[in-house]
Amino acid sequence: MKIGAVETGRLSLVPLAVEHADEMAEVLSDPDLHAFIGGAPHSPQALRTRYERLVAGSPDPSRTWWNWVIRLREEKRLTGTVQATITAADLGCVAEVAWVVGTPWQHRGIATEAARGLVAWLREQGVRTIRAHIHPDHHASAAVAAAAGLAPTDHRHEGEIRWELPSPRSPADGL
Repeated sequence: MKIGAVETGRLSLVPLAVEHADEMAEVLSDPDLHAFIGGAPHSPQALRTRYERLVAGSPDPSRTWWNWVIRLREEKRLTGTVQATITAADLGCVAEVAWVVGTPWQHRGIATEAARGLVAWLREQGVRTIRAHIHPDHHASAAVAAAAGLAPTDHRHEGEIRWELPSPRSPADGL
């Protein structure tokens, strides 16, 4: 399946392209963005190489990578990314989602709006389970997850809390 753009009130979630690397290297250049996710900002060339891998798709046939850049339409500017890794499961597809917004655009509701748009789009695609893993001290990301409808669970993975959107019930599930 080829992904398309996802439109929200102020944003266009545009499918990731290698050509986004130069602008996104600037957007993601603040070392503070990596406090909870690790690593360091990528150079434009390193990000281009990473985007080439992401655009090529997962080498694991049981996984699909969907990646978008966040475009703030009013400013005609990229401001961050959202992503979903889709895996098949016994009870339907599971999406592991993540988001990041560059420091100059934080505290403007962009991550929340993008995450809500992503979650709604995934639901439209029939994804049953949507989850994110968030560092317990990353309060801003937890607030974004909550605003997108996800709730913390008791599951932990590499020190992070699993947040999950409850699966919709089907008539076959009973009451």
